[in-house]
Amino acid sequence: MAKWKKKDIKISKGTLHVLTSENNTIITLTNEKWDKVIGGWTGLVGYKGAKQNTPYAAEVLTKHLMKQAEGLGLEEVGIIFRWPGMARDWVFKGINELGNVTILYIKEATGIQFGGCKGYRPKRM
Repeated sequence: MAKWKKKDIKISKGTLHVLTSENNTIITLTNEKWDKVIGGWTGLVGYKGAKQNTPYAAEVLTKHLMKQAEGLGLEEVGIIFRWPGMARDWVFKGINELGNVTILYIKEATGIQFGGCKGYRPKRM
């Protein structure tokens, strides 16, 4: 039986991808090459069911992941948001309470809704 050894990962700059949907919040930290370093969802820190989509759960998850990233040597982070959700402001609160990471940029990557082609009208009877 082979033993797996964990690589020593060091990261100074990273990108935090935050997906805030109606039911959950998923946060992923990537390096400069966009390889996933750490990540998780609100169920990881103990929230189940309807409590997963609360802003407080997103803050707790952000603090949890930033403490892990601190051990990896993270100093600067950029944030990319996807989907409209309630937890956006609380992600900033979680990062600022730890105070050891500088935010470089904030981007919005949510697609613009488009209704598509004009549909067929039903025939009049």
